[in-house]
Amino acid sequence: MRLSNITTDTKGWVKRLARFGLAAKGIVYLLSGVLALMGALSIGNHPGKDADKSGVFSFVYEQPMGKALLAAIALGLLCYAAWRLIQGIRDTERKGTDFKGLAKRGSYIFRGLLYLSVAIYAGKMLLYHTASKGDSNQKLAGELMDKPFGQVLVGAIAIVMFISGIVQLFNAFSGKYKKYVQEAHHKNHITSLLISAGKLGYAARGIVWFIIGWLFLKAALNASPGEAGGSGDVFEWLQSWDYGDALMAIVAAGLVCYGIFMFLRARYQPINA
Repeated sequence: MRLSNITTDTKGWVKRLARFGLAAKGIVYLLSGVLALMGALSIGNHPGKDADKSGVFSFVYEQPMGKALLAAIALGLLCYAAWRLIQGIRDTERKGTDFKGLAKRGSYIFRGLLYLSVAIYAGKMLLYHTASKGDSNQKLAGELMDKPFGQVLVGAIAIVMFISGIVQLFNAFSGKYKKYVQEAHHKNHITSLLISAGKLGYAARGIVWFIIGWLFLKAALNASPGEAGGSGDVFEWLQSWDYGDALMAIVAAGLVCYGIFMFLRARYQPINA
């Protein structure tokens, strides 16, 4: 087999990893938004706490053919993680080695490692037929607190979460995400609908990440790991406010939009391999 054929085949696999991974990520966010929306509207027995990854994976596992569905999601998230790591390490997006380029590549690697941990979590649930007890973010904060400068480390995570939230909000209101829609070449009214979905999705995700950062910051300042939290804790926190169910429903609808937008990216986004 010629080297050029091997290279072409490798590029094809990278593109398939990316598209499968984006679709799996879309499913997770779509279900998270749906479960949160059900909690906000008091439909079924799904409180806001169930909208985190543990709740989503448990919901999938309990459905008909749930094991197969959860296995597919876990594999998809693993593919997403692999694609992001390839982006960062191999620099397939040609970001370069200057400060800005290395920062962007570092963000790819961070996302790869983050979703690798989520894929492993889903795999463990599939293998051992149970969700781990307790909030994983609280466990992480507790483990870090036991180390030297533990509060500083938890505070650093808070800063990363704040920055991630700001980036998502910037994507929403700067319109950077529109390229994924415009490359789809839909009719104007469909394009407008998809652009609105993307804006709502990125904005909702930014709000969720920002609140997670706030929870980690509180945990760091008070040396209290129990105050850290994930997306389920975000929805629980939103519900504690006046008109909390309405706030929760708005953010949940945004996450549904983000999931749908991930499906669009999986279908139309150009993948550099």
